[in-house]
Amino acid sequence: MTAEALRLLEVSDATWPPARRWELGPFVLRDGQGGGKRVSAATMAAPGEVPDAAALAEAEAAMTEMRQGPLVMVRPGEDALDAMLESAGYEVLDPSVIWHAPIDRLTDRAVPRLAALTVWEPLQIMREIWTEHGFGPARQAVMERAPQPKTGLLARQNDHPAGTGFVCVAGGVAMVHALVVVPRERRQGAAQWFMRGAAIWAAEHGATEIAAMATRDNIAAAGLYASLGMRQAGGYHYRIKPVEGR
Repeated sequence: MTAEALRLLEVSDATWPPARRWELGPFVLRDGQGGGKRVSAATMAAPGEVPDAAALAEAEAAMTEMRQGPLVMVRPGEDALDAMLESAGYEVLDPSVIWHAPIDRLTDRAVPRLAALTVWEPLQIMREIWTEHGFGPARQAVMERAPQPKTGLLARQNDHPAGTGFVCVAGGVAMVHALVVVPRERRQGAAQWFMRGAAIWAAEHGATEIAAMATRDNIAAAGLYASLGMRQAGGYHYRIKPVEGR
């Protein structure tokens, strides 16, 4: 499971890319430009490596200079790194699950005509829905940076826009990001059609697998992905160093 999880995290990095990524000592640093933790967190260049205090201090200084603050993603198999960061005062943030399935598990049903439209560039209504639900301009810039093939998803339900999402393919894996169903349309099947629409589009663009990520406490997402036959491929969490005075 560790190898599979690491592979899917690499796909996530490719399909939800930082503005810049580079190595500093044993770390890979990312300039997220406000696009969230996944595009801002440092990782170890060699999974499982544990930095010494000097290397950690150098990485912390670089992240602070970018106004991101010290933030490290801890991946499967990095228990020693996790313990080292804890001893250095880092706190756990957002334990998350990687969900995964063969693409054909989600392509076995036709999607109703307006349930999951695929469109790129995003329409204004898609941008508005994203912005209202925490995916503002900085996160939308991540989508713009992502490589092709990629697309946005737009759903209509009950004669209203029901939600939006983003899917990008890398390494034969379709990674679904920024999936939002507006509150009035929830619990009516919109999210399932979103995922099925994403899978059908992705299969047409070379994907053989589909994946998504969600925080461990996101019960709705867990129920959705499990109901589609997706399984947990591992997890990760962040360690953040509190800023003094806050």
